[in-house]
Amino acid sequence: MGSKRRSTYETMSIPYGRVCLKLGLTPNILTIIGLIIAGGAAVALWQRYFWVGIVLVIAASFADMLDGATARAGEIGTKFGSVLDRCVDRMGEFLILLGITLSGAVHPGWAMFCLFGMWSASYNRASAESVGGLKDVEVGFVGRSEKFGMLIIGMFLESYFPGYALSTAVIVVGVISFITAIQRLHYAYVHLVKNAKEEDNSK
Repeated sequence: MGSKRRSTYETMSIPYGRVCLKLGLTPNILTIIGLIIAGGAAVALWQRYFWVGIVLVIAASFADMLDGATARAGEIGTKFGSVLDRCVDRMGEFLILLGITLSGAVHPGWAMFCLFGMWSASYNRASAESVGGLKDVEVGFVGRSEKFGMLIIGMFLESYFPGYALSTAVIVVGVISFITAIQRLHYAYVHLVKNAKEEDNSK
């Protein structure tokens, strides 16, 4: 998700955050709720209830949106909350791909390929921001929400074209994730190495 799109997304989501505040929901509570829903999605997918899985994956993604929106709406975001959110995001990805794997609809090797790709993209971003000190390294083909969108399409089509649709979606998401990981590593190189060399040469 580009910085411009993210800014628009964050602005549009604030009203939902205000509703959560009125209901007494905190960002961290919403983060945990999202993880619980992701666990439910994993069980549904394991049992090949793909429609139920789709609904729960969408609900988990909505909860993930709400925690950030609530933090911004109440200006109550914390560093721990950000760490918790990112950790839970990775747990949610694992649970959903675990459910897909246990369903038998996708070969475990491809599911691992997809999971490792998604985690690589996230890890490269986190490393560039924490170790490199860069801000908002969310460059790349597509963001997390778009990847889940592709998986949801695969779940939907799997109900009608079993054996191919979900496998294809998992492979595509894996490939795109690895490309994103490389793009983020290149972004870090440009800003931390190449630009630094140019600054030194200009002195």
